[in-house]
Amino acid sequence: MRLQTQQLICGVDEAGRGPLAGAVFAAAVILNPDHPIAGLADSKKLSEKKRDLLSIEIKQHALAWAIASCSATEIDDINILQASLLAMKRAIELLHIQADLVQVDGNKCPNISFPCEAIIGGDSKVQAISAASILAKTARDAELYLLDQQYPMYGFAQHKGYPTVYHLEMLNLHGVSPIHRLTYAPVRRLLNATSAA
Repeated sequence: MRLQTQQLICGVDEAGRGPLAGAVFAAAVILNPDHPIAGLADSKKLSEKKRDLLSIEIKQHALAWAIASCSATEIDDINILQASLLAMKRAIELLHIQADLVQVDGNKCPNISFPCEAIIGGDSKVQAISAASILAKTARDAELYLLDQQYPMYGFAQHKGYPTVYHLEMLNLHGVSPIHRLTYAPVRRLLNATSAA
């Protein structure tokens, strides 16, 4: 039986708000207070190799974890902020353990029925949020490697869908794919130019 004094925190974060293609991912993690994981940090500050190693450790030792996403089509339908919050909600609801408190990176909480607080810069301040940021980022990267095999002309394995010079060049050269986000400015501009031509 868990002692009531030991509050279970569920950390939540997302990955993939900025890219022009692919889903936005979110993860929810309840760490085990009896099994601390060394090296947790904001996923953006870690190398890909370090993230991958930590991801394995988090999945092995956390009390509970879950990953969910919102597709490019959903992002276009409800906007990236709402899609990010919906992916977070989905991840939280997949957990098999209920936390006492949900802590989310950022300034908005998803629409959930649990106590929740948003923490700006939480991925650097709260271990459980750091863990969630790592799982969300590694899951999203894994999907982009798969999409790179489906659509090799865009170089998704290289830029993960972010609007790099190379990605924009390939977008102009090959046109918009089924997994590009149509409401994002560079993609929308290309579609408008194509339809006007």
